[in-house]
Formats: sequence, C-alpha cells, structure tokens
Amino acid sequence: MQSKALEILVGLFVCLGVAAIFVLTFRVASLDSVGNGDTYAVTASFGNIGGLKAGSAVTMAGVKIGRVRSIEIDPDTFEARVTLDISERFNRIPEDSSAKILTAGLLGEQYIGLEPGGMDEHLSDGSELMLTQGALVLENLIGQFLAGQGEGEDDKLADAIGKLADSLAASKGDEP
Repeated sequence: MQSKALEILVGLFVCLGVAAIFVLTFRVASLDSVGNGDTYAVTASFGNIGGLKAGSAVTMAGVKIGRVRSIEIDPDTFEARVTLDISERFNRIPEDSSAKILTAGLLGEQYIGLEPGGMDEHLSDGSELMLTQGALVLENLIGQFLAGQGEGEDDKLADAIGKLADSLAASKGDEP
C-alpha cells in the first residue's frame, strides 16, 4: 500500500516538473502578448535583416511596444518586407519614424528599434516606415576589415571599425 502511495506522489511530482518546464519555456521565449492584444500593422523594407525572426521584439526607447508579425521577400525590389504588430497603446508614433535592426549584445538576438520622428501625423494600420537601416552582419564587417588590411587602404579599415563601434554602442544602449 505504501508503495502505491509513493508511486502516486512521484507521478504528481513529475507532472509538476513538466508543467514548470512548460511555463518556463513560454516565459523564456517571450510568447506573451504586448499590451491587451489590440495592435495595428506597420510595414518596413530592409536590405538585410540578418537573423531577425517572426516574433522578435519591436522597441522604442528600450520599451517593448510590439512584435514582428511576418517577414517576406518583396518580389519587385528583392528586399525583406517586415510586418510589425504595434500595440494600440502606442498609436501616436510619428509617421516619419525610423526603424533599425539591432542586436541584443554582441552576438545576441536581433530586434527592431524604432526612433521617433517629428511629424504631426501618426502611424496607423497599413502605414509603411520609409527610413530603415538593415542589420550589421558581423561576418561582413570582419570581411571589410580583412580586405582593408590586405589592400592597405586606411579608409576601408576605418569605415569597418566605425560600423563595428556603432553596432556595439547601439546594442549596448538599446537592449530589449
């Protein structure tokens, strides 16, 4: 009889462990919604999105205001067309705002950071962000650095180091 009670207790403990792992997985993956679920869609085109994925954060001033809904290739321009879901709570973002693909840490997860513009008109459902900056790919920067070393051109080397420094400064100050 005691053996059966022990088996039930161990089974209950295992079920609680599985439930805890399930909850932890959703918390780590940040699958919780932004705000109360009411969002509006905004699109932006990027020449290079790096490792950006659907579900990545959209931030402004370091505050999460939305998520990346989808990413697809524009058949005319061959650029990545990214659709953002922004919480209705943030419905006063100026229409001339810019979007950058940033990295959390040196090799961390990529996300989109919005910088507000100065127009009186605001983004609304179906708006398009015209000012965008694609991802800085570390491999490309290293390639530029090495190419600059081989040719002896100080301008290429300085540009590559400057881009790397800008990328590190942006990721340090704008983590989601």
